[in-house]
Amino acid sequence: MKQILIADDHEVVRTGLRAIIETRADWIVSGEAADGKEALELALKLKPDVAIVDYSMPGINGLEVCRRIKSDGLNTGVLILTGFDDEEILTGALVAGARGFLLKSDARYHLLTAVEALLDRQPYFSSVALEQLLGDFVSIRKERSRAVLTAREQNVVQLIAEGHTSKSAGAILNVSVKTVETHRGSAMRKLNVSSAAGLVRYAVRAKLIAL
Repeated sequence: MKQILIADDHEVVRTGLRAIIETRADWIVSGEAADGKEALELALKLKPDVAIVDYSMPGINGLEVCRRIKSDGLNTGVLILTGFDDEEILTGALVAGARGFLLKSDARYHLLTAVEALLDRQPYFSSVALEQLLGDFVSIRKERSRAVLTAREQNVVQLIAEGHTSKSAGAILNVSVKTVETHRGSAMRKLNVSSAAGLVRYAVRAKLIAL
């Protein structure tokens, strides 16, 4: 029998969640909490398989409850439940160690799937949360791709950092001064620097040159 803890400061919400959970014969709601302090006490006492924790509760909020559950080494999977579609809440839930994130508006249709995923030690995020995560991932990838220099750009940056002029760098690389300037300009845009000093600092960090 899998034990589920429900923590929400609204009784009507707890009642609704319990009704959904108890449609599964092999699951039982082993405890209900109306605030964060009570939720933490019950989690430590009952050691449930899954804790469904409202983000916004009196005293100790859901994220702090999650953090403390994780810091105490419990194997309880925490599903953060919230009525707010907010990227900061999602980020906070991930940092706190939550394995699931579900909007209250989606609970009627997705709560069982979410709890089942956590019982299987798998993460679960609502479609809105997944879209946010995907958007963040794409943004990060774009930022990284803009910052990645080509091999020729790295060669040019290294030579400039070593004190070469565009002319001498071109002679070493067997390319024109114009080509060197093009690669130098591209590298500066990618690295968001505006001077040769900025290129030198990058070259040192990237170990293209030694001090």
